[in-house]
Amino acid sequence: MTTPRLVAFDLDDTLAPSKSAIDPRIATQLLELLRRVDVAIISGGNEQQFRTQVISQLGDADATDLGRLHLLPTCGTRYLRHDGVGFDTVYAHDLSDEQKSAALKALREEAERLGLWEQNPWGEILEDRGSQITFSALGQKAPHEAKQAWDPTGAKRGLLRAAVAARLPELEVRSGGSTSIDITLAGIDKAHGMKALAEHTGIPLSDMLFYGDRLDEGGNDYPVKALGVRSIAVTGWEHTTTELDALIPTL
Repeated sequence: MTTPRLVAFDLDDTLAPSKSAIDPRIATQLLELLRRVDVAIISGGNEQQFRTQVISQLGDADATDLGRLHLLPTCGTRYLRHDGVGFDTVYAHDLSDEQKSAALKALREEAERLGLWEQNPWGEILEDRGSQITFSALGQKAPHEAKQAWDPTGAKRGLLRAAVAARLPELEVRSGGSTSIDITLAGIDKAHGMKALAEHTGIPLSDMLFYGDRLDEGGNDYPVKALGVRSIAVTGWEHTTTELDALIPTL
């Protein structure tokens, strides 16, 4: 088995509970990885979530460590690298105003038609992330337990995804986290982000390793696996710590 030169992760439910800061154990392991290999995080979350959930927790990281950290928010539609001072944008595949308007309209109308529009959500249901429109069924600030219980089989998300995709054939519509639907430009998914990493770092896909909680077919991590990147399925951040305990000494 090839020793990876880059280790990549999903964020929510892989490195941390949804919308929550990473645990100190994960922070320590990320720092240990950064001192050995490049590290990438690719998730449906927006740039601010990456900064709050991850970057702000890496208090001991210096510019050299952060120079090996690759951030790909909104499913790889954006790519950020550290320039010695802060994280700067390498690229951003933003949606046009017309595409955003059509996506927001389709999500709301189809969610209402299917009885999936929550009347008392925890925060906003629809969010414009620039390069991605995101539907969060229970609201952006819903508690983890409520989100896990809302659609355990993925059936609700599957129905909504299919209905919205039929109205937006020129865009990419996919199931995201436990309650979300993400919409981006066509062809932009986590596989696109991994290929961008290979292009910008010079590290081939065969030398990468990916950890995610949605590697099942139809899951938003599946495109990475389908691309041929060696992938390890985890069931939560605690499982990830166990996997990294085994990996780090081998690097």
